[in-house]
Amino acid sequence: MARTRIDITIPDLSGKRALVTGASDGMGLGIATRLAAAGAEVIMPVRNPRKGEAAIAKITQATPGANVSLRELDLSSQESVAALGHTLRDEDQPIHLLINNAGVMTPPDRQTTTDGFELQFGTNHLGHFALVGHVLPLLRAGRARVTSQISIAANQGSINWDDLNWERSYNGAGAYSQSKIAFGLFGLELDRRSQANGWGITSNLSHPGVAPTNLLAARPELGRSQETPRRRLISFLSEHGIIMGTVETAKLPALMAATSPDARRGGLYGPSGPGHLGGPPAEQKIYSRLRSADEAARIWEVSEQLTKTAIPAT
Repeated sequence: MARTRIDITIPDLSGKRALVTGASDGMGLGIATRLAAAGAEVIMPVRNPRKGEAAIAKITQATPGANVSLRELDLSSQESVAALGHTLRDEDQPIHLLINNAGVMTPPDRQTTTDGFELQFGTNHLGHFALVGHVLPLLRAGRARVTSQISIAANQGSINWDDLNWERSYNGAGAYSQSKIAFGLFGLELDRRSQANGWGITSNLSHPGVAPTNLLAARPELGRSQETPRRRLISFLSEHGIIMGTVETAKLPALMAATSPDARRGGLYGPSGPGHLGGPPAEQKIYSRLRSADEAARIWEVSEQLTKTAIPAT
């Protein structure tokens, strides 16, 4: 039986500058393509320029004349994050949309970032935290909406406060959940601090549900030479229209959260089907692990210390 096509309407984004991490392939490329088609200028910070150029070719093929360009970024390197912030501040153009989409998931063995952080925590959370800190003046100038892509994994596990970098006992799935809980707490704390300090930024969260995206695909750079059995199962279920989402539907919650005039600050957007695994995007309840303002303030302060990125109130 053919699937019913699921989509959303994206408003005209002409004159808006959008920054999308993880946009060189998969779900991020789909997000960038839709933003460009709606008229936004899309900045794609990438680690691999060759993949980035191929992504731009796909976007301009879909939307001739699309305004898209690359910048360099490796979220697992604080030096690279700071360099991108410096580049964008030198360009001195307001950022109106920031979609923190990039991420890594469950490498077979514990790996670390350039700065010695556990790879998932350092990339998924700390890299994006520092990026927001470095471009905060541009986000304030654009009265930006910031959407941070978390995961249903943020609804399980906890933050390993006594061993944030999982040096004593590594659990890949637990470390992934921690990275997404921390990232979700940060996204909500960003909105609270913006309101308290008059930054003019609105911040919310999205998650893609479960779909055969590239997170669990073969990633030799992570030590994963072939796709995981879990991804093969997800692909099978997705192809047969059973519960799971598709790569096409997975990008829609972030697009809704980032562009819909009805999307709420401090809200969480994800698929509305059974188990929030697939289906049309909609607002849903904030996960229990993301509701503590005290934990959100704690992860903010710890992240400032770890990344050496102080984010002043004024």
